[in-house]
Amino acid sequence: QVQLVESGGGSAEPGGSLRLSCVASGNPYYNNIMGWYRQAPGKQRELVANIRSSDGNLHYAEPVKGRFTCSRDNAKNTLYLQMNSLKPEDTGVYYCKLSELPGSDFWGKGTLVTVSS
Repeated sequence: QVQLVESGGGSAEPGGSLRLSCVASGNPYYNNIMGWYRQAPGKQRELVANIRSSDGNLHYAEPVKGRFTCSRDNAKNTLYLQMNSLKPEDTGVYYCKLSELPGSDFWGKGTLVTVSS
């Protein structure tokens, strides 16, 4: 069974930076998409960014383009999210997701990011 564990969340001031990591264990299928989602209080979970294992194809949500960078290390089964120029509206719980192609979806338990002055 694939397990995902996020780390790196915390508090930052507006304009600051944080780096999230997500480690996948349990031998996920090599062909997959890993991504970051976030859920702000009172809102639905939304995609932040994702990246495909086969060719590194990246997708970003409009609100984070130019500020966040998603990357992965396939050898380490690790996904990263570098978050710069943080805004209060970036506050939320950030979840890691792995989608096997074909196969199942797996979610981490999330890590809280709080941006405030």
